[in-house]
Amino acid sequence: MKKVAKFGGSSLADASQFKKVGDIIREDPDRVYVVPSAPGKRFGGDTKVTDLLYRMYYKASKDEDFGEELDRIKERYQDIIDGLELEDFSLEGDFAQIERRMQQSPDSNYAASRGEYLNAKIMARYLGIPFIDAADVIFFSEDGTLDADRTNEVLSEKLSKTPRAVIPGFYGRGADGNPKTFSRGGSDITGSIVARACRADVYENWTDVSGFLAADPRIINDPVGIEVITYRELRELSYMGAAVLHEDAIFPVRHEGIPINIKNTNRPQDEGTWIVESTCQKTGYTITGIAGKKGFCTVLISKALMNSEVGFGRKVLQAFEEYGISFEHMPSGIDTMTIVVHEDEFKHKEQQVVSAIHRLAEPDSVEIDSDLALIAVVGRGMKSTRGTAGRIFSALAHAQVNVRMIDQGSSELNIIIGVDDKDFERAVRAIYDIFVKTSF
Repeated sequence: MKKVAKFGGSSLADASQFKKVGDIIREDPDRVYVVPSAPGKRFGGDTKVTDLLYRMYYKASKDEDFGEELDRIKERYQDIIDGLELEDFSLEGDFAQIERRMQQSPDSNYAASRGEYLNAKIMARYLGIPFIDAADVIFFSEDGTLDADRTNEVLSEKLSKTPRAVIPGFYGRGADGNPKTFSRGGSDITGSIVARACRADVYENWTDVSGFLAADPRIINDPVGIEVITYRELRELSYMGAAVLHEDAIFPVRHEGIPINIKNTNRPQDEGTWIVESTCQKTGYTITGIAGKKGFCTVLISKALMNSEVGFGRKVLQAFEEYGISFEHMPSGIDTMTIVVHEDEFKHKEQQVVSAIHRLAEPDSVEIDSDLALIAVVGRGMKSTRGTAGRIFSALAHAQVNVRMIDQGSSELNIIIGVDDKDFERAVRAIYDIFVKTSF
């Protein structure tokens, strides 16, 4: 068996956490490729190394002295090196190069990538296995997206000649030859890319929780854990705010049918959550999980005989496209069409978009409403269970929550419910209670 093990920032925050990771890797010889993040917070109120790197870049870009930030970053890494007792190992040359680069041509991608780069060099030395720079094997296209085919080809070739290695997460090489980062949390994507390239049997993603929970623990006290979840279910929950795994980390392994196992570095004995393409295992409840976000608004477009006008929907969506606004959902009726968008993204361009809708689609009216929260109720078990939607709406009515929007796809994998922002937490509790606490 071949495993790729990615470790998050909290798993590598200091030397004691490094030692836990070392024990985990040495305990299982199948863990042949390791993908580390940059050091995270050691305690409440601490600062992640990546945030310090961004601060350093910000000052450098304004031609201000960034010595304080650089010294704090050096101290974090030196504490790890000293704690691991790595004799004759130093990052001084790397820090000298970073300082020169920040003085001469500060770049945010370069700065942010150094957190993973340096941590991976320490990890490679600590484990006694080769270091592979992600900038040599992961590539981005001119438009800033991952060049998946070239990356897979080059990385597969490299790994075929390197049976064990440490590859830093979060970055690769941009089209201009300089380091380029993924979005925050992108080390999850790197791990997935490595798993695909080496055709791993399992992609382990180690963090500070024992897998996914059925609901946000900030809203639900001690929610149940999820043992097995499909890629599609995870995609829905991640998109709606469940943040254990970067939502784009699914795609490379899904292409190869590689399962992901979310594990807890501090409780390695826990089974965690398995993320799979498909499964015959039934969930303990009708639903798999609940997730949601606040801060949406709706744009209601009304026009008589809309349903018989060919191209009406395209014209409306063109108005949003012209101003670079993506839509989240689009429930519709015979003479109405509702576009759900992020309020923060939309509010500064709302009048331009409304004007464009009138110009392009000639509607009877356009109405904007705000303070909408969306809740996704997700579960492969919903399709075979009668009365799921009825139970949701009964629970919400009992909790005195008004439902402003309903959107359910034909797959019956999820139901999206829109409620007032102020009712968000109460709605999540009501849905959780009816399916988990009083399940039958």
